[in-house]
Amino acid sequence: MEFLDFGTIIFMVAAVVIFYQLRSVLGRRTGNERPPFDPYSRPTTNGAPDPAKPENVVSLPRKRAPGEPEIAYLAIDSMAKPGTDLNKGLRAIRDADPSFDPKAFLEGAKMAYEMIVSAFAAGDRKTLKNLLSKEVFDGFVAAINERESKSEQIQSSFVGIDKADYVSAELKGTEAHVTLRLVSELISATRDKTGAVINGDPETVAEVKDVWTFARDTRSKDPNWKLVATEEEE
Repeated sequence: MEFLDFGTIIFMVAAVVIFYQLRSVLGRRTGNERPPFDPYSRPTTNGAPDPAKPENVVSLPRKRAPGEPEIAYLAIDSMAKPGTDLNKGLRAIRDADPSFDPKAFLEGAKMAYEMIVSAFAAGDRKTLKNLLSKEVFDGFVAAINERESKSEQIQSSFVGIDKADYVSAELKGTEAHVTLRLVSELISATRDKTGAVINGDPETVAEVKDVWTFARDTRSKDPNWKLVATEEEE
């Protein structure tokens, strides 16, 4: 048997010391170690997999029962009776423009109505241009020009909208058309260049009934609707 030289003995002692040091730092396997981190696993509240929720399962949409309204149309059905032309028209607009909401549209139209009436009375062409189609804008501007040429002024105060209802809805190609009946209260009087009242009453609240049609190209990125037709209801 050959004797180990001094260098080999030193190497073996160093190896044994390093082994025990690593063992004390890393510890021993006890069977209770946490599994390696898996970045693709779903987290749970207690760190353990939920047996009630199997992995790799994709929930499919529930099949709609016969006669059950589609969720996307519930808001429309609440405002227009299913099966009517109005309901069908609103649904067609909703299909072409998923962002269309009949309730939100109604509120927006009421705000636009007040802005247009007030802008017309004030002769505010800039505001009108953003809210009206070219044809309607030209008609409004012509009336404003005539009024100004006679040095007449409209004294107007918007009281509020009592009622706003859908009349009709239609999708013409890609352009959506919605007609509303709006009942509002206004205080309005037209004065001549001397200040005399020639039309209306500056102290009386009058009920005004209008039928207005708004339109928008559903392909456009511009979400704004414009007034394309007006009619005063007697």
